[in-house]
Amino acid sequence: MSYEVFLAFRYLRSRHKRRLARITALVAVCGIAMGVAALIVALALSNGFRDEMRDKILQGTAHINVLRSDGLPITDNDVTSQIQKVDGVISASATTYDGAVARGPKGSAYAVLRGIESGAGEAQSLQHWLAAGSMFSTAASSGEPQAVVGVELANRIGVSTGDVLLVIPAGAAANATNVSTRRLRVSGVFRSGLFEYDSTWIYLPLGVATSFISENHSASIVSVQVNSPEDVKLVAANIKKTLGGSYSTIDWQQANQPLFAALALERRMGLFIIGLIIAIAALNITTMLILVVVERRRDIAVLRALGAKAKGVMLVFVIEGAVVGAVGALIGIVVGLSACAIGNYTKVVSLPAEVYSISNVPLNARLSETLIAGVVAFVLSVIATLYPARAAARMRPVDTLRDS
Repeated sequence: MSYEVFLAFRYLRSRHKRRLARITALVAVCGIAMGVAALIVALALSNGFRDEMRDKILQGTAHINVLRSDGLPITDNDVTSQIQKVDGVISASATTYDGAVARGPKGSAYAVLRGIESGAGEAQSLQHWLAAGSMFSTAASSGEPQAVVGVELANRIGVSTGDVLLVIPAGAAANATNVSTRRLRVSGVFRSGLFEYDSTWIYLPLGVATSFISENHSASIVSVQVNSPEDVKLVAANIKKTLGGSYSTIDWQQANQPLFAALALERRMGLFIIGLIIAIAALNITTMLILVVVERRRDIAVLRALGAKAKGVMLVFVIEGAVVGAVGALIGIVVGLSACAIGNYTKVVSLPAEVYSISNVPLNARLSETLIAGVVAFVLSVIATLYPARAAARMRPVDTLRDS
């Protein structure tokens, strides 16, 4: 073992270290640990919120929406089959998104009429989301079309399974002189976990939805599911190439770009602030080493008089500060990961769904980000040692021994 390492660990373990220096070392370790733990939890919270929003959005909406450039209904029956032949496409089915006013015993509310085919991917998601009742059929025994309503919308207008609600489709209101109210029987209630869907969406059979707004019962959108949601840009380009310039595409990233841009900005600002906290905590190491240098100035002078080089003396204090930073980083990693595990178990991060769209956020800690947080704290700790270490290396042994 080199004398630099030996002296660094001896100074850390020394029982004769002054009380102020020992407290400063403890504060430095605690500061680094708290900063690293806070950074890990902040990253995990950001990841959890983004992943939860992404998963909810992808479950309820298409990866790619294909529509005519002129906005008219799609009357070509071969469009869906052409899209299904494109590489990367899992399924393609006709769908609609149309605004409406829904009325129930408790009042009225804005709603989105979502028409889907029975075998579409959206129908599978809806089956998974059902909180009460069952999926709809084309018509009930009473002759009224069936619908599945979001749980928040159902509570707002006061309907439940088996009740009848009234809807006024926006398309019908725009195209008809005398607006007719349509009756729907609630066959089920769904809970997606995303407030935007639960508070506005009403699922209908595609034929029923298109009959509300179109005389020829044609859908206006083709909903496309792909193998990898991250590759939607490439798949969308291939779809446009296959269908020609009369069709356009909107992928899930384009439709939700403002949301994810806001999340990215929030993430950067949070990391910047916590990074400053770690940097300030690292300055405690500088303070600690300055006190140690002052305390050990006689030892440093003796080392230099015995032939120790300036780099060797500097290395003693760099190692000491690096050990403090490493211990703090390791403690911070353990505390941060433990906090994430406890938070996920107790579901500590609960949010008002009407504000944040989701009611609970998981803490998704990733190994790469955890290691980066620890390495950054360690590097800042080493940088913080440079000034006091250089000051120790530049001490003149003759002057120090004469003054002590």
